[in-house]
Amino acid sequence: MIQCKRAYTPATREDGYRVLVDRLWPRNCRKDQLSLNAWLQDVAPSTHLRKAFKSGELDFTQFTAAYRQELAAHPEYWQTLLPYAEKGTLTLVFAAKDPQANNAVVLAHWLEEALDRYASASSPTCYLSDFPDY
Repeated sequence: MIQCKRAYTPATREDGYRVLVDRLWPRNCRKDQLSLNAWLQDVAPSTHLRKAFKSGELDFTQFTAAYRQELAAHPEYWQTLLPYAEKGTLTLVFAAKDPQANNAVVLAHWLEEALDRYASASSPTCYLSDFPDY
């Protein structure tokens, strides 16, 4: 199971494996108060993409498409998370104010799709169908 949780929400036992998926450390959070198993900065959107989304240059749909392209280009950044989601609870921790429109939500959907692909695939995963204009 994969869930998303704000960094400012207290950790619980049900969170399982907790991973910060932001490139920057959350503001006003001390490292000892944020209970994490890992901080994967590379799985976060690129600095350029993050800034474009935050400034309003990209809406959430555009951000999602661009972030999914970044994830497709670098499976080595996110594949290590799949075993945690398969065997228990994986909590993606984020700092964004909007709980519905942020990189952790996009990543959670991406990982769920990857789990579905790997569960039914007998050959390597192909992402071409995710990018029909390519």
